[in-house]
Amino acid sequence: MGYQAVYERAKRDPEGFWAEAAQAIDWDRAWERVLDASKPPFYRWFAGAMLNTCYNAVDRHVAAGRGEQAAIIYDSPVTGTQETISYAELQARVARFAGALRDQGVEKGDRVIIYMPMVPEAVIAMLGCARIGAIHSVVFGGFSSRELATRIDDAKPRAIVAGSCGIEPNRVVHYKPLLDEAIELAAHKPERCIVLQRPQEPGALIDGRDVGWAEAMAAATPADCVPVAATDPLYILYTSGTTGQPKGVVRDNGGHAVALHWSMANVYGVKPGEVFWAASDVGWVVGHSYIVYGPLLAGCTSVLYEGKPVGTPDAGAFWRVIEEHGVNVLFTAPTAFRAIKRADPRAELLANYDLAGFRALFLAGERCDPDTLRWAEEILKVPVIDHWWQTETGWAIAANCLGIERLPVKPGSPTVAVPGYDVQVLDEGGHPVAAGDIGRILIKLPMPPGCLPTLWGNDQRFIESYLSAVEGYYLTGDAGYLDEDGYIFVMSRIDDVINVAGHRLSTGSIEGALASHPDVAECAVIGAADELKGELPVGLVVLKAGVARDLAVITKELIALVREEVGPVAAFKHVAIVERLPKTRSGKILRGTMKRIADGSEYRMPATIDDPAILGEIEQALAAIGYAKRG
Repeated sequence: MGYQAVYERAKRDPEGFWAEAAQAIDWDRAWERVLDASKPPFYRWFAGAMLNTCYNAVDRHVAAGRGEQAAIIYDSPVTGTQETISYAELQARVARFAGALRDQGVEKGDRVIIYMPMVPEAVIAMLGCARIGAIHSVVFGGFSSRELATRIDDAKPRAIVAGSCGIEPNRVVHYKPLLDEAIELAAHKPERCIVLQRPQEPGALIDGRDVGWAEAMAAATPADCVPVAATDPLYILYTSGTTGQPKGVVRDNGGHAVALHWSMANVYGVKPGEVFWAASDVGWVVGHSYIVYGPLLAGCTSVLYEGKPVGTPDAGAFWRVIEEHGVNVLFTAPTAFRAIKRADPRAELLANYDLAGFRALFLAGERCDPDTLRWAEEILKVPVIDHWWQTETGWAIAANCLGIERLPVKPGSPTVAVPGYDVQVLDEGGHPVAAGDIGRILIKLPMPPGCLPTLWGNDQRFIESYLSAVEGYYLTGDAGYLDEDGYIFVMSRIDDVINVAGHRLSTGSIEGALASHPDVAECAVIGAADELKGELPVGLVVLKAGVARDLAVITKELIALVREEVGPVAAFKHVAIVERLPKTRSGKILRGTMKRIADGSEYRMPATIDDPAILGEIEQALAAIGYAKRG
C-alpha cells in the first residue's frame, strides 16, 4: 500500500487505523474506546486499557527468545569506554533499579527527576521508573541549578537520580554541586537522591538523603512490571515557555507505545534486530523517543553515544560509530552535519570507513537548509530524509516515510504529513491560504496517539499555549506553506516571520540563499528592528574551515545572492561573519536571543545555551555592522 492510500485510511478511519497498529503492543487489559472524544479538546487514546511500557520495551523481547540480542551499545569517546548490553542484561538491571527506587519510597504515580549524562544508567533509570509506574522527568545534565529547581518545584519528585558529573571533550561538568544548590533553591525537597558516582569526579553524598547507585543496586530486590492505565503519564519533559516558566509536556503510556512502535517500521523503515542510532541526548525529546523507547519497543539495537560529531576526536567520529556498530539508520540534527561539513568540507575522512550496511540518514530538530541536505546526499549516497516534529508531538508530524513509500525529495521540505496528522496552513483569521503562501501551520484535532494530552498540572495553560489560536486546531508555533503537491515547507517559528515594509518574509528562505554560497558552513537570519521599514533581515554567517578569501568580497556576494534568490523586497544589506553561532546543547540556534541583542533589548542568558561566552562575540559582531546597544 502506497503513502497516499495509508494516509487516507488513517484520516478516514483513525480509530480503526490505530487499533490495528496497537495489535503490535502487549496489553494487560484491552481498551474500552480507541479514542475517547468525550471532553474536547482533551482527547485520550486507548481509554480503559492497561499495559506496562517497560515490559513492552524490554521483557517481551526476552520472553520471545531474543534475550541475547544487543539492546544498547554504549560508545563513549570522551571516556574511552564501550559496553554492549543485551536485552536479558537490560531486563535484569532495570528490574533491580526499579527495586532500588522502591527502597527509596518511590511508587506508582510518584515523580522522579533524572539528571544524568549519556550513560547506560540514564536509560536504566528511565525504564526503571516506567517499570513500577513512576513518572520520570529527565532534565538535561548540566542544566543550571535555577532551571533544575524550577522543574523540581513543578514536578514535585519523590526522588532524584543524578550522575556525579558529565564529561565534555575538554572539561568535566560538576553535576552534584549543581544538584545540591538546586535542592537548596527549590521549595519542594525530594526525600531521596540516588547518585551515580563516576570515577572522573565522584560527588559528596549528604547523609540521610543521598545514596550511591552501586549501593542502592546491591541492596535492592528486583521489581516486577506494574500495569498502568494507557492514559496514565509515562513521563514529563519540560520545554521552554515564553514566560520563563517551562512547560511540562506530558506523555501517556498507551498512545506513546503504539505511535513509536509504528513509527520505527513505517517512518524510519527499521526492522527488529537492526541497529538504530539517534545521535542526540536523553535529556531531549529525540533521546526519549529514539534512543530509548522507539528502538526498544521495536526490538532494535540502540546506540547510546557520549561524544560529539567533531572533536571526539575529529570530523570522522560519526563514520567510525556507523562502521564499528553496524548502524543501519542514523537520526541527528542538521547542526551536526553542518559541523562535520565545516571541519571536513570534502568529507575526506569518510574514505577511511566502510559504511556498507548504512541505509538512511534522518535529520530533524531545526530547519534543514537545502545545501546541507544535498551535501549529505552527495557524500553518503543514501536517502537523506529531512523530517519535522516537536517535543509536544513526540514523533514526526511530516516525513518521507521510508517504510511506506519513498517519495521524491524537495530540498527544504520535510515532505508530507505523516499518516495520522491533518496539517493545514491558515491565516490569522483561521482561513486556509493559497498553495505557496506563508501562514501559520496548525494540526486539526484530534492529533494522533503519542502527542501531548496536556501540560503537567496545567490544563488551562495547555489550552492557552496550543489550542486557542483557532478552535479545533493545535498551533505548532511554526510558519510555512503547503505547495501544490501537498509538501510542507516549515520556514521558521511564527516569531521569526519578519515584516519588511509590510512584506511578510521567512527568515528560512533568506537562510537558504546564504547557505547555498560555497564558502558558508552555516548561517542564521534574524529580523532586527528598523525605524523606517519596521524590521530588516540581518545575516550571521560562519565560514567553512580553510576559507581565506577577502571577507568584504564574500559579504558582497552574500548580499547579491539574497537579492537574486529572494528578491529586492528582502532589503538585505547587513551580514556579520562570525566564528560560531550561539546554540542550545541540542544544536538549535538561538535566533531569539540574537534578535534581542541586535535590538539592544534586555535578555536573559538562555538556560540551554551551549557556551555563554559566545553571546559577547555576537554582540561585538552585530555592533560592528551598526546593531546592538542602540538607543
